[in-house]
Amino acid sequence: MRARIGNARCLVVKVGSALVTNNGAGLDREALQNWARQIAALRADGRKVALVSSGAIAAGMQRLGWKSRPHEVHQLQAAAAVGQMGLVQAYESAFSEHGLQTAQILLTHDDLADRERYLNARSTLTTLLELGVVPIINENDTVITDEIKFGDNDTLGALIANLIEADTLVILTDQSGLFTADPRKDANARLVSEGQAEDPSFEGMAGGSASQISKGGMVTKVRAARRAARSGAHTVIASGREPDVLVRLLAGEPVGSLLHAASTPLQARKQWLADHLQVAGSLIIDDGACRALAQGRSLLPVGVRSVIGDFARGEVVSCLSLEGKELARGLVNYPAS
Repeated sequence: MRARIGNARCLVVKVGSALVTNNGAGLDREALQNWARQIAALRADGRKVALVSSGAIAAGMQRLGWKSRPHEVHQLQAAAAVGQMGLVQAYESAFSEHGLQTAQILLTHDDLADRERYLNARSTLTTLLELGVVPIINENDTVITDEIKFGDNDTLGALIANLIEADTLVILTDQSGLFTADPRKDANARLVSEGQAEDPSFEGMAGGSASQISKGGMVTKVRAARRAARSGAHTVIASGREPDVLVRLLAGEPVGSLLHAASTPLQARKQWLADHLQVAGSLIIDDGACRALAQGRSLLPVGVRSVIGDFARGEVVSCLSLEGKELARGLVNYPAS
């Protein structure tokens, strides 16, 4: 199965803050040059690569002389604004040494939730990739608050993989991959070499917290793999500390954890509905309605037991069984009231 990664022609590579900063104290320019060198090698092999890079807030903290990550949203946004300048300049310099052009892409959830802007973003990214440009993508932290509070670039990487229909999502972290338990607490924890991205047991294995600098944890990476799988992308979670990890992965080496996508990806519009639109509320439905959805039929009002949230006609809602299991998402024809 590792041969699928070796045959990938379009990749999204996500690198976390810990892999591009000096433990949060400014950018690690040697590390950025290393990523540029490896991606240049993949480009020379005819592969298209989009890079999702964290590090703006950490870089801004160093430029502003802050020793610890602030809690106030406006300070985080200010740090992101200052740090993004240095991050993009450093990448541009590193990639230019290999004759590659870069492009800065800053996105918010709203950019991908609006259908027209979603299609425009897809067109821009695919054009850049066709031109041989390496897009450097980040969340626009200066105007979005939810990402700084709760979000992560693992999810953004998965959504970009959906957007450009990438073959592979590579999530690079400071851990060796997905383990059966937290290896920092359990000496018997084993690395999961391969598995199905939809395996429900993986989220339980992925418990644990992230570092002060990197806000995402292993759970977000497992969820990102599940999202990416909906468009047919396989996901590798691997350590960015491994020498030449990208080159070795694309050569077929069994590095990190490979989470396979299902054989039949969702249609593009269904992917957009499932992953790019924010859920405004939930419908608790009875067993008959659950069976109807499983058979591809529409949900009728008679099958709704209760309503959670305040949503308007045309918004996205999650359909939950009586046991609380999510079965589907869709656009509602009626408001919550």
